[in-house]
Order: sequence, then structure tokens, then C-alpha cells
Amino acid sequence: MDKAAIIEKLKTIVKPFVKNEQAFDNINENTDFIKDLNINSANLVDIVLDVEDAFEITIDNESMEKMLSVKATIEIIQSKLSEK
Repeated sequence: MDKAAIIEKLKTIVKPFVKNEQAFDNINENTDFIKDLNINSANLVDIVLDVEDAFEITIDNESMEKMLSVKATIEIIQSKLSEK
């Protein structure tokens, strides 16, 4: 799955938790979930669970802790998909 497709899927997952709509409209690889989108850490856990369901992957705790930006999340998703 390419980055653009992953970002599109991520946008639908992240949207309900976003507190900064303007930053969401400009979401890209460098977007930080907490700093840019004002998503709190509790909601990050929800996002990780939704990502697992949407991409049919399992994300371990170590990877989960790294999923703070769009770029890191894409890399983790691609890595988990390639392990399937």
C-alpha cells in the first residue's frame, strides 16, 4: 500500500479526535498528532486500535509509542503490512 493511500485511510481514522481543523486540512507526513492536531494521548490509543482494525495488523507497544507523527505511523503500518 502506498503512502498516499495510507494517509487517506489515516485521515478518516484521525478526524474524530482532531482539535485543530486547520492543521488537519493541511495534514502531511510531517504532521505531529499531539503538537499539530492537538490530539491527547488517550485518543492516540484509540487511533492505534482503529489503525489495527483498518489495516488488519497488530501493533506492539514499542511501535505504538513511536506513532506520534504521520510519517512514523506510515512507516509502522508499511512495516507491519510487509510482515503479513
